[in-house]
Amino acid sequence: MTTTPQRLFIGGAWTEPANGHYEVINPATEDVVGLAPEASRAQVYEAAAAAREAFASWSRSRPEERAAILGRAADLMQRDFTANAALAQAESGATTGTARGMQVAVGAARFRRYAKGALEPAEEAVPPQINEAGPMGRAGIFGALAVRQPVGVVTCITSYNNPWANPAGKIAPALAMGNTVVVKPAPQDPLSVFRMAEALAEAGVPPGVVNVISGSGAEAGEAAVDSPDVDMVSFTGSTSVGQRIAEVCGRSMKRQLMELGGKGAAVVLDDADLDSAVAGIGTTFSFYSGQICTAPTRVLVQRAAHDALIEKLAAYAGYLAVGDPTAKGTVVGPVISAAHRDRVESYVELGRKEGARIVTGGDRPDPTGSGFYVAPTLLADCTPGMRVVREEIFGPVVVVVPFDDEEEGITLANDSDYGLIDYVWSGDVARAFRVARRLRTGGVGVNTIGRNMEAPFGGFKRSGVGRDVGSYALHAYSELQAIVWPG
Repeated sequence: MTTTPQRLFIGGAWTEPANGHYEVINPATEDVVGLAPEASRAQVYEAAAAAREAFASWSRSRPEERAAILGRAADLMQRDFTANAALAQAESGATTGTARGMQVAVGAARFRRYAKGALEPAEEAVPPQINEAGPMGRAGIFGALAVRQPVGVVTCITSYNNPWANPAGKIAPALAMGNTVVVKPAPQDPLSVFRMAEALAEAGVPPGVVNVISGSGAEAGEAAVDSPDVDMVSFTGSTSVGQRIAEVCGRSMKRQLMELGGKGAAVVLDDADLDSAVAGIGTTFSFYSGQICTAPTRVLVQRAAHDALIEKLAAYAGYLAVGDPTAKGTVVGPVISAAHRDRVESYVELGRKEGARIVTGGDRPDPTGSGFYVAPTLLADCTPGMRVVREEIFGPVVVVVPFDDEEEGITLANDSDYGLIDYVWSGDVARAFRVARRLRTGGVGVNTIGRNMEAPFGGFKRSGVGRDVGSYALHAYSELQAIVWPG
């Protein structure tokens, strides 16, 4: 798709990678999409140093200037919308609707949101305090101001499931707050992030404010975390990798924003609208082929509704067209790689050995064809201790566990190492909210999988550290400073 080998973006210059290039593979066809640059550790450190040098002036730039650049970048992303969506689709295997509507469109929208965010007040008055005379000085009324200051140089390590929205959700608020960034995209689909860098450069972002480095292995990412010029790491990915990053950050007290794994529980009560529940749960099959941490993959259903829900979920999965993501009508595309397909399939086999019943799916759609496809798979007769119930599979696989009463359902939902987003379906909204308030998770959808994009996003337990989205992202990429004076 792209014939010219991609170069790194360091200090405002397109730079040849020291370690050559590697192939980016289309997961639907197994063809080569393009050649991504393999950065050396020294080049990553160079990018961080460029970001450090640029921070002094960018952090003091007028919010209106930052807003204008982010807004122009969004316009340029939209200008090249068709080409950007085609590249995102080729790299990630997303269906056409997802690549256009949920990847590129959301990426541009996030830049527009934080163009406005750059103008949000960064100062908040604190109520004055009356101090008596004492060792700290004379009596008086002391005023105070809480000021949000940029953190500094932020390393943004992004996920492969959305090469536009996820990087935009990190880069745009970080820049809006006056930070500079080193971006390390996922190795499977980095080319889209370089297109984002091109838009930012054309929009007038000063040299060094945005740097993009990539690599197929661990070297580039490790350097982007341990560089002494980096003040903060924002990471989206697996819990295991996040734990290793956190250990490195802890040694030098780098700030962290971690959006990690999930095993979202869908608590379906006996009075639920089952068609609504199935439509929401079914997105695990269709949305990014289950490669999304917020998916309702762990279905906990009250026994009175159990058999009907299984029947409806199986029928739903059977209607979904699996295949070429560029074809009209395709709902389920491939997973990201052969290695990941093998991982998902191994979990399905593990579930079979653990005693789960494969209601639908379980086989490769076309074992002789090209592309990394996994059939939508529904596992029933599951028990809470099964690994397929407890571990994140990250594919189009749904597991179902029955429960007797509301209290047991809440206990099962909370019996997880994860706590990103859970869901509750009930015909009684008061009952649903009562259950939602008791779930140990960063978000709860009540009778919906939809999200409010101004609401805080992040996880409890091993699902992450910190919150972003909306104005909460501006807070995440800032430090609070208190200024106090006598009145």
